[in-house]
This record gives sequence, C-alpha cells and structure tokens, in this order.
Amino acid sequence: MATLPFDMEIEDIAALAAIIKKNDLEELRLTDEELRVKLVIKGNSKKAAHNPPPPPPPVQAPPAPQIIVVPAGGNGAVPAGAQTEAPVTASAQAAPAPAPVQEAAPAAAGSGTTVKAPIVGTYYAASAPGKPPFVTVGQRIKKGDVIMIIETMKLMNEIQSDIDGVVTKIFVKDGQAVEFDQPIMVIE
Repeated sequence: MATLPFDMEIEDIAALAAIIKKNDLEELRLTDEELRVKLVIKGNSKKAAHNPPPPPPPVQAPPAPQIIVVPAGGNGAVPAGAQTEAPVTASAQAAPAPAPVQEAAPAAAGSGTTVKAPIVGTYYAASAPGKPPFVTVGQRIKKGDVIMIIETMKLMNEIQSDIDGVVTKIFVKDGQAVEFDQPIMVIE
C-alpha cells in the first residue's frame, strides 16, 4: 500500500473521514511542517447547514444633497420657501457648477414635448458605434419608433417615442451618462 505524507496510509485517511462523519464535524486539518503539506478533510456537518452565517448589516446611503439654483445676477439669497440642509455660504456660491443645469434647456427650446430619460444610464444615439443615429434634429418620427438606447447595468434598453412629430432639439451627446427624468430631446 502507498505511503502518504504524515506517515499515513490510505486506510488511515478513510478512518479519519469516518470519524468526521460519525461526530458530525465540519473538517479536520493535518499539517506536516517538515514537508510543508496540509491535508484538509471536509465533512457535511448538519450543524453548519442549520446555522448559516448571519447576513451582513445593511448599508445606509448618505442623504442626497439638496441643490438650489440661484438666478444669475442675484444677490445670492435663497428664494423664499426653499429649504436647505445647511446655510449657503459665500464659498459655496462662488464654486463653479459641476455640470450645466439641464432644466433650463427645455424652456429655451420653445413648444413641443420634452422626452425625458425613463431610467438612469448611458445614452446612445445609435444601435452601435459607426451606425447612423436613431433620430436627428429635423427628422420626422412616428409613435413607436426607437429614438434612443439607454444602457443600464450592461442591459441595452430601446426607448420608443410616445408621439408622432419632428425632433427639434437633442440635449445630450452619444455616450453621455443621464439621470432619471433628465431632458433628452424635444419633439414637436
């Protein structure tokens, strides 16, 4: 019979496995420092199956910051009725805005229906790089036409038009991240 590390025979390992099973143990570890070998025999403990590890504690997201738009040329005062979580300071007023305010763009576009992002993700104007865009400014579209793709978690979501009309303005660029309810385009 072959001799294994730890000066054990195969029958010895089988006997250890029987002991683990009989005593309902999870595992048995043997280490030989001289040969630098470790032998781990795992069992099927019923105790382990009945006592799963506790779930991790829930993670709480920090509260979302509240943004207040102060009109240009104003005195920096917060409009009446607006609530803030912290007082507005001169340094906060002087800081440049991280991104242009998207709400101002649709108002300048005139009449028409503003198409907004139904989900958070990445806006794509075409089905693939190098392909023609789904819509362009001045193009007539019909209800049900695919007007964009928004990728969320590697899932490509085709967004269809709810109305017939002509695309008069597109506010975002191909590959740009969009937020929920962010204006994407105007259809008249």
